[in-house]
Amino acid sequence: MTRFTKYHMVLIGVAALLLLMSLVRVVSGQNDITSSGTFAAALLLAVPIGLAGLGGLWAERAGVVNIGLEGMMVLGTWFAGWAGYQWGAVAALIAGLLGGALGGLIHAIATVTFGVDHIISGVAINLLGPGVTRFLSEVLFKEGTPAAAAGAGITTSPAITSPAPEISLPLLSDGPDVLGTLERTHWFLIADVAGILRGLTHNVNVLVILAVLLLPLTFFVLWRTAFGLRLRSAGENPWAAESLGVNVYLIKYVAVVISGAFAGLGGVFLVFVSTKYVEGQTQGRGFIGLAAMIFGNWRPGGLAAGASLFGYADGLQLRNSEAVTSVFLFGAVLLLAYLVIRARRMLSPDQPVELAARSPRDYTLMAAAAAGMVVLFWLWLTVDKLPDEFVYITPHVLTLLVLLVASQRLRMPKADGVRYRRGEQH
Repeated sequence: MTRFTKYHMVLIGVAALLLLMSLVRVVSGQNDITSSGTFAAALLLAVPIGLAGLGGLWAERAGVVNIGLEGMMVLGTWFAGWAGYQWGAVAALIAGLLGGALGGLIHAIATVTFGVDHIISGVAINLLGPGVTRFLSEVLFKEGTPAAAAGAGITTSPAITSPAPEISLPLLSDGPDVLGTLERTHWFLIADVAGILRGLTHNVNVLVILAVLLLPLTFFVLWRTAFGLRLRSAGENPWAAESLGVNVYLIKYVAVVISGAFAGLGGVFLVFVSTKYVEGQTQGRGFIGLAAMIFGNWRPGGLAAGASLFGYADGLQLRNSEAVTSVFLFGAVLLLAYLVIRARRMLSPDQPVELAARSPRDYTLMAAAAAGMVVLFWLWLTVDKLPDEFVYITPHVLTLLVLLVASQRLRMPKADGVRYRRGEQH
């Protein structure tokens, strides 16, 4: 008999999600829900968030809370813009990585060596990043400098001389546009799958491919190697790791510097998209990346799902503000599915007595879900177009709601944020 694993459940969940999105598209008439343009935009918006979250994952798995991801990403954007206009895309990539790693090193010195509270140090990095980059811009981009002659301003760098190339993946989007033809048919499910695949494979930035590959690489390193075991042990119980000969200080330093480098890489991606550094272009993506990491329960797969969720919501509102109202229908159907699953579990005759017993809190959650379903369905029926102000904050609200639901099952590393000193007993 075939045993269902969590990977089978993930595949079933993806298939159910595709069916649901296709159904919502047909019922609402909003083709942008699964269009290639929406998913191409979602991919571009999700990558910097995912990279920042990946940085947070490395640091927090080693026991260091890193809310300074935003400041490290800012450093990455400035150094990428500064190096990119002089020496091209490769120099921008290296400089951005080093800029973010520098922020990670400062955070590591403060938290690991001097024992500064991790939250205070992270806030300081978030203040330091924009301050340092503005100072550097004032010095190196001011009027009369070579950068100013090349088109720089106090808040922008000159354009990168040779941006990163874009490619289409073989068989899927390289050659005849079969996927585009299928997408334009608007057939149920077939057009949706074609649109999604085309958006994710057509004219993809090379850095996007690198970012996607970093997710399985991180999983392999942290969960399949001896180094990863030592790093995770430093985040679970550093004193036990110390007793087994692990250099916990070195592990934490390496993890936090890598964390900063990943955040800096997210900044490099933003510079590649806009072809130059622009002050404030991170727009809080470091914080959202941290939220995506928490949503993902400190694991790469969950992090990818969280970043994709925010990227999709943001991409949808940028492509078609009217299509955002279809999110109400989507949410109502999801809540209906949740209620059906919970009700079946409660009424199942095979359910053990100790699991069938429900607390008042369980009934309260189900009542709240039912009320939310009714409200969302009513909003979908009555609201034709949201005001622009509400459309703009939709991705942020969606992120908060998902985090609120996901918080029921989260488990952070046990020693995350704990002050560690060699030889001390916990």
